[in-house]
Amino acid sequence: MSAPKIIVQVLVTGAQIFGKAFLAAGRQAVKNAKHSPQAALGADVAGVRNANTGSLTDRLTREHRMTLDEAQLILNVKRSEEMEGVIKNYEHLFKVNSPKPTPKAESTGPKARQPAPPAYSHYLQSKVFRARERIEAEMRATVEEAAGPASKGGPSETGTAGSGTGPSSGSSS
Repeated sequence: MSAPKIIVQVLVTGAQIFGKAFLAAGRQAVKNAKHSPQAALGADVAGVRNANTGSLTDRLTREHRMTLDEAQLILNVKRSEEMEGVIKNYEHLFKVNSPKPTPKAESTGPKARQPAPPAYSHYLQSKVFRARERIEAEMRATVEEAAGPASKGGPSETGTAGSGTGPSSGSSS
């Protein structure tokens, strides 16, 4: 066999393989689009799509377009973490991804080195910010939910409930 004939044969075989793979990928994409049309359009985040009940958590998930688990993963905090830890991680991640001030370049000649472009990510900053907002909203909702039944108890219960002056304050003789 001659070299040009071998090259043409390799190219034709490669094109056939590529065409079959492309066709199979297209068929799979059509199947996926029929199964879940919202995902094909990229219109929704997976956790947000499942938040379709009227619960407080689902409402917050739809409002902030982020689940609580996702927010905790972004800020690297646990469920039981206090707000101080959340704020500390938020400030660190926000600062790391913020633009650095560009130093004055002192060019002394035509071959002076140009400073590297600043490495920061506005996208990551916005994700970190949204994660903090989501966690804060969940904590506010939890506090309001806990305070809600206590405030409905009546004026006589709220005055003595947590004051520590009653007989159950722990001071026994």
